Amino acid sequence: MSRAPKPLPLSTTQARQIWLHAQRLDVRAPFGEGAQAVADATAHLGYVQIDTINVIERCHHHILYSRIPSYRRADLRHAQSVDRSVFEYWTHALSYVPTGDFRFFLPAMREHRRDGHKWYASVTPADMRKVMRLVRAGPLTIRDIEDDVLTEKEHLWQSRKPSKRALQLAFYTGVVTISERQGMLKTYELMTRHFGWDKLPKPASTKDITAYLLDRALRSQGVVSLDSACHLDAPRKKEVARLIAARVRRGELVSVALHGAGKHEHWTAPASLEANGEAISPDLVHILSPFDPLIIQRKRTNLFFGYNHLFEAYVPKEKRKFGYFALPVLVGDEIVAALDLKTDRQDKKLLMQKWTWVGEGKKTAGRKELKRKIEDELDRFERFQLAE
Repeated sequence: MSRAPKPLPLSTTQARQIWLHAQRLDVRAPFGEGAQAVADATAHLGYVQIDTINVIERCHHHILYSRIPSYRRADLRHAQSVDRSVFEYWTHALSYVPTGDFRFFLPAMREHRRDGHKWYASVTPADMRKVMRLVRAGPLTIRDIEDDVLTEKEHLWQSRKPSKRALQLAFYTGVVTISERQGMLKTYELMTRHFGWDKLPKPASTKDITAYLLDRALRSQGVVSLDSACHLDAPRKKEVARLIAARVRRGELVSVALHGAGKHEHWTAPASLEANGEAISPDLVHILSPFDPLIIQRKRTNLFFGYNHLFEAYVPKEKRKFGYFALPVLVGDEIVAALDLKTDRQDKKLLMQKWTWVGEGKKTAGRKELKRKIEDELDRFERFQLAE
């Protein structure tokens, strides 16, 4: 039996450049503009995470803005509610997902329909009948339901309204979808009516889902590990590992030894290695969300960039190092600072709470010019924060 080929050495600089290209953070406007850019960016990334924190603009808008300089919040509303090119569902978190990927989420919806959902075990058949009767009459928000008797929460993020729990369960089972958002206020609509379907698409097979997860990771990460391809989805690792091994045997993937990764295995497509080598402009600056796909997998970010992001919104003030809601700053292919920012919407200005230099930013040589570049980007970032 022939031995597996020795992994190809890959420096962290090479790995960063491949990942940044996969994330489309190596050029200024890779997706164009408008609602189509939102659809294209979401399709390329695979998902755009949603979060409620709005000390600055919420992360789903922020992630899209980082790749679409002319981005407007109306573009996402149009993509979701008019074009219907994206929809909301659970990936590793609640996210916007390309509608073209809908069939890969149908098995999870059917599982929740069959087995229930652990977060909504308290939903009664009467609660469900009530909300389904209402939503069949037309789209509704939770504010449209006024006769709920409030109950105790089962966990911190849960609503005290039984009708909201029932709507959320109907969302996870795929009976309803979120057809519109105004801020974080969601409008629920029947899934089939929203998309104009007579029936739901055919669900993907387990084999198809495995390939989808790996292909999504390769497209948006460039260099992948089992952990990165199956982020917060450990049960999928076994099947994904088998598929990776099969693709390596066929020459579709190569094993790479990433500097500093030890025995932690990584793979990439041969084309990614061949395309690598073009340096990213040091004038390209991105102020990133802590929920950005480049940052959300903290161990991976630390391995590739030597930057250990600290999300400290739930850390006591006296113990914070970067600040309540620090944003990593990417300049070229280096993370050089973490800025704790806050949008003062009443006085219409962006407040700098704390500026922390990290990585190459700690070096005094050239810092004056580096600070100027970041401040120029902060001006643009402030305009985005205060627009609309």
